[in-house]
Amino acid sequence: MCGIVAYVGDNEAYPILIKGLKRLEYRGYDSSGIALINNNNLNLYKKQGKVIELEKFTEGKDIVSTIGIGHTRWATHGAPNDINAHPHYSKSKNLAIIHNGIIENYASLKKELIQRGHEFESDTDTEVLIHLIEDIQYVAKVDLVEAVRIALNEVIGAYAIVIISKDNPNVMIAAKKSSPLVIGVGHHGEYFVASDATPIVEYTKNVVYLDDEQIAVIEKGKDLRLINIKNQEITPYIQELEIQLETIEKGGYEHFMLKEIYEQPTSIKNSMRGRLDVNKGIVSLGGIRDYEQKIMNANRIIIVACGTSWHAGLVGEYLFEDLTRIPVEVEYASEFRYRNPIINENDVIIAISQSGETADTLAAIKLAKEKGATIIGICNVVGSTISRETHCGSYTHAGPEIGVASTKAFTAQVTVLTLMALSIGYKKGAISDSKYRLLLTELDAIPGKVEQMLKSDIQVKYISEIFKDSSNFLYLGRGYNFPVALEGALKLKEISYIHAEGYPAAEMKHGPIALIDEDMPLVVVATKHGNYEKVVSNIEEVKARSGKIIAIVTEGDTEVKAIADHIIEIPATEDCLSPLLTSIPMQLLSYHIAVMRGCNVDQPRNLAKSVTVE
Repeated sequence: MCGIVAYVGDNEAYPILIKGLKRLEYRGYDSSGIALINNNNLNLYKKQGKVIELEKFTEGKDIVSTIGIGHTRWATHGAPNDINAHPHYSKSKNLAIIHNGIIENYASLKKELIQRGHEFESDTDTEVLIHLIEDIQYVAKVDLVEAVRIALNEVIGAYAIVIISKDNPNVMIAAKKSSPLVIGVGHHGEYFVASDATPIVEYTKNVVYLDDEQIAVIEKGKDLRLINIKNQEITPYIQELEIQLETIEKGGYEHFMLKEIYEQPTSIKNSMRGRLDVNKGIVSLGGIRDYEQKIMNANRIIIVACGTSWHAGLVGEYLFEDLTRIPVEVEYASEFRYRNPIINENDVIIAISQSGETADTLAAIKLAKEKGATIIGICNVVGSTISRETHCGSYTHAGPEIGVASTKAFTAQVTVLTLMALSIGYKKGAISDSKYRLLLTELDAIPGKVEQMLKSDIQVKYISEIFKDSSNFLYLGRGYNFPVALEGALKLKEISYIHAEGYPAAEMKHGPIALIDEDMPLVVVATKHGNYEKVVSNIEEVKARSGKIIAIVTEGDTEVKAIADHIIEIPATEDCLSPLLTSIPMQLLSYHIAVMRGCNVDQPRNLAKSVTVE
């Protein structure tokens, strides 16, 4: 979850590290720090708070160096303060390390090291790791690379690390397991290392994605060397980055979240590009083509995901069962691996993750693979771990999503799930030709309808002003829009810190209705398709108890308009495609309420974008 950036070359390291940390700050913003080697000294500068605080702290200090490592932290072990901030020194202060992940057996390692005379300044597992590496280096009388390799065979947990040594100021050592790490290969023998490509794309398009248990020896002016923790040499595979620099800038918007909400007409279109041809009546996802028969013959589909991706998976459950008639289960990846699930070779697992690095989802994939299931990945980041660990899959092509609260990734995931369900359902004969062609036409029109939806922003902003001081919200939906209600509630919680819950509309009378009074706003999806009359009855029940209704309705609706306090209209579409529209006003509502409450919408407290630890 933390952000890592490092550089070695002929240029000044500090500006590259600071700019990189700012681009990675969405991964963690409890504290930040850098380590630089200059004048035969290894100097650490670190500060609690955002990267701007580190910039202030380093003003006037000797920061001239051509090698350095930087880190922005999301705290796991140890409170967020200056001492626990990364980087960390070894015992002799000859080595410094940055780390993303969790060393699960750090306590027992720390106890052994204390018995051997080591003293620790911080409460972190990371400091234990660098002390262990140096201890092995001196006790076993091996070089630093071998000490790192031996140490990584002793640790249990997840890690992405970069180490620099005062004794060799032209070398960095990087390694990873279950946490992402990418190496940028620059010009004239310079190298960049980062948690993702965002700090690298400005300087080079050539990258190497490290696989689990690989160690990189990165030396200025020399070829990149890779080994694994079994000491086997590996040939680096250089790939070309697909992202563009402008996609990770705000582009004139006040926040990344707002930019990404407004990018959805384009991101949904990009998710369909090359896959949907209405004129020819074709849906084709090349990434799953070789496994389509396996999916059609599956006993069941199990969707595993976390957070917003789990909500997309719930929409996927409705889509696949409706359009393919294959039974579907949706599981929290964080629970799936711990409950001894029954999986067999006739099951298909769909793993959904925006980053492609979600630790719980990766663990679920590995468990399912061991049981012989076929694994399909849906993720946004090319070259991510999930894209390499699955049998097949589809990228969402939503473009980089910097805001911590996911918006365009959700609609892109739902789009890809829709394409998959349509393709499989039609080939299986589960849907008629006429329905298939109707849904293709409607899906093709969705980007334009989302663009139309965004014009409701003024109305949503007006509603937000009315309810920005509310303490609680309820979100209601039925069928395809029940998961949308859950996602809407999550968005509001994430960025405005207002307590919110999502429910199936019919469940109101089974408990939550006790909460309804004149101070309780309810966001209700009441579109024309999808149990409309039943939802209207649910609204009447709420109004009878003085609840305040914000209704998302189909354009031209008069019945709900007559009883709701506020309405937001969406263009008409088929029920199974409605989540791509109904989610938009919920995103805007959360955004505006959070801004009006003075919250940091791009970096909400306690959250990080990519959850790479359990």
